Amino acid sequence: MAGIVGYGVHVPSYRIKVEEIAKVWGDDAKAISRGLVMQEKSVPGPDEDTATISVEAARNALKRAMIDPQKIGAVYVGSESHPYAVKPTATIVAEAVEAAPEMTAADLEFACKAGTAAMQVCMGLVDSGIIEYGLAIGSDTAQGAPGDALEYTASAGGAAYVIGKQNTIADFEGTYSFTSDTPDFYRREGQPYPKHGGRFTGEPAFFKHVLSGAKGIFDKIGTEASDYDHVVFHQPNGKFYIRVAKKLGFTEEQYKTGLLTPMIGNTYSGATPLGLAAVMDIAKPGDRIMAVSYGSGAGSDAFSITVNDRIEDVQENAPKVSDMITKKSYVDYAVYAKYKGKLRMAWMP
Repeated sequence: MAGIVGYGVHVPSYRIKVEEIAKVWGDDAKAISRGLVMQEKSVPGPDEDTATISVEAARNALKRAMIDPQKIGAVYVGSESHPYAVKPTATIVAEAVEAAPEMTAADLEFACKAGTAAMQVCMGLVDSGIIEYGLAIGSDTAQGAPGDALEYTASAGGAAYVIGKQNTIADFEGTYSFTSDTPDFYRREGQPYPKHGGRFTGEPAFFKHVLSGAKGIFDKIGTEASDYDHVVFHQPNGKFYIRVAKKLGFTEEQYKTGLLTPMIGNTYSGATPLGLAAVMDIAKPGDRIMAVSYGSGAGSDAFSITVNDRIEDVQENAPKVSDMITKKSYVDYAVYAKYKGKLRMAWMP
């Protein structure tokens, strides 16, 4: 099967703390932080959106892939916060990394698992021989209405993966998807903020699909939790991530590296790809990784990946996830609201 040839990430440097948001709405910051396993989240700057985050992540992925961008035959950007309703983000990325024009491109949407769906599409095109390399990106600048619980977690960030068969640094053993029509979270056309089903988003949505996705890849590959060195899940908050890991029999040592939500929040389509990148940053040859995404609506994509000897040749070629996490500056709620467009400024249409 196809494998990962290069990967790259980008996380905005601005942060806002849970207590800063709680202070505005009169909430108990300690209780929220403890309940969600969250301390702070990333905030996109006024000049950052899904397109700019995707471009930065893609450039970093190419630094590790070390290939001619003209060999990329497909660019797919998965997100639920594309900057244009009618105009693809993927074409912007393709031009910026000099992959255009002899390639195909598209934007994908499936809530928070659009990035892993892009990876699967690239895997299929590479395995079929239609393209030599594909570029798959999961990126978001997630929305949360003022005063809504989502405001504590919805953040920004993304990761990009170059998929191919030559000079891989990690190889896919298999992928499995579990999908149903479960409307736990949605945003209709023209609405600025999404709606969610409260507690309904837990057991029948997130846990059912992630657990089913993980068990599906176990059965398909013939593995169990103890066969993996690392595991990564979608992480709407830290609590759900840790709970599903323990339900499947994974230890803290296996799941802790990919758990990024406490430091940067839920990056939506970027969440699982970013968690996987954090693992790739410290992985050793022979390590086995399981990654399971989740997208509301609802579905999960699961992957079994084996790291090979070339990983150590590329890890230092681009910024690591830890670099992005530690490079930060804090903003207060007023600046956060301004940067996120929660205030209607005089010059806005």
